[in-house]
Amino acid sequence: MQSGLFEEARGFQPLAARMRPLTLAHYAGQQHLVGPGKPLRRAVEDGQLHSMILWGPPGVGKTTFAKLLADTAEITFESLSAVLSGVKDIREAVERARHRKQVEGRDTLLFVDEVHRFNKSQQDAFLPHIEDGTVIFVGATTENPSFELNSALLSRTRVYVLKHLQPDELIGLLRRALESESGLNGQLRVPDHLLEMIAAAADGDARRALNILEVASDLAEPGADDVAELTEQVLEQVMQSSLRRFDKGGDVFYDQISALHKSVRGSDPDGSLYWMCRMLDGGCDPVYVARRLVRIASEDIGNADPRALRLTLDAWDTQERLGSPEGELALAQAVTYLALAPKSNAVYNAYNQCMADIRKQPDYEVPVHLRNAPTSLLKSMGHGKEYRYAHDEPDAFAAGEAYLPEALSNVRYYRPVPRGLEIKLGEKRDWLDARNEASSDKRYPSDTTSSGKPFS
Repeated sequence: MQSGLFEEARGFQPLAARMRPLTLAHYAGQQHLVGPGKPLRRAVEDGQLHSMILWGPPGVGKTTFAKLLADTAEITFESLSAVLSGVKDIREAVERARHRKQVEGRDTLLFVDEVHRFNKSQQDAFLPHIEDGTVIFVGATTENPSFELNSALLSRTRVYVLKHLQPDELIGLLRRALESESGLNGQLRVPDHLLEMIAAAADGDARRALNILEVASDLAEPGADDVAELTEQVLEQVMQSSLRRFDKGGDVFYDQISALHKSVRGSDPDGSLYWMCRMLDGGCDPVYVARRLVRIASEDIGNADPRALRLTLDAWDTQERLGSPEGELALAQAVTYLALAPKSNAVYNAYNQCMADIRKQPDYEVPVHLRNAPTSLLKSMGHGKEYRYAHDEPDAFAAGEAYLPEALSNVRYYRPVPRGLEIKLGEKRDWLDARNEASSDKRYPSDTTSSGKPFS
């Protein structure tokens, strides 16, 4: 009896595994790749399968996709996991593929899951075997290949983007799971509106949709005809512990950060709050959100409203003091303030331009009149000579004095925008510029040329 129970347990497969499609025709989604007449579909059917990278979020069926490609092309499927495998495993898989090709005349599709987790040397180990045709290489990744994969590997493969499944595609998959003999085989009834709820909660992830359905089927009560009936109460119970997808290290993560930043920059408090809450709800560290808000306060608001920087720092401090969820209200206060604050990237542009100039221009010496003169020797060399102490000048401003190297005397980096406090700062700058222009005590000749931007 114990042996029989063990065998039964060992043979159990989750619903998601049992519902793996056996042909491309039953594959859910990705019609932009494998729909009738699409280039990849034609290449497979014509026996012209090539090495590729499958890039897409979790749960869209990258492994299944690769297996179906091998089955359709009638070649051997062999897989490795970058999490569990090393160079030794790669060599062994390649040797099996070489033997298979030479002895049996059969090609091998070598599937490498989470290929981005291989380091450079491990990725390089595939290159000669891709080039000589020993294997048809198919790597799967949730990360942007441009950033995570070697350029040498990318140059030998084509990148295909797998997309989240659409709600109607998920609903179709759920219906097949309810009716299929390998699925629930008609033992559960699910009203249409609950199928829609499952599809929405799955957020494009087929595996997650099937997992929700499977757990719900275990909790559903049998009806009068011994067929279980899924209710809203049971489904809500199942989904209470179901967190929304938030890929903390991948492209979804950066897409949501981008959406948050652009919503603030676009002065939309609702969009800003929505994307921040999406990130928090998905498990993003609130302190990370706080850091991003501080950055936004400097980059997109700057001196148009200097209070924004202080407010975001206070929100960060509040989050660390109170923790979640109390501290997150301070983040909400900060993000809505940032969205509605006047916008200026003048400081951001000035900083970037100044750094770019410094990197490409000579290391100009500090003008003699600005140099420090702590010793009599340095004083005798003229350090600090003719420096005009601003506090001794009218309005504490030494009109005509210069503080940049002479070669940069006409450069202007900081250009206040006509918004918020920078209106006043711009007016002050214009007044100072006029005083400088009118001064008879100009440090540098007025016709000095500059490689930088002249005064407007």
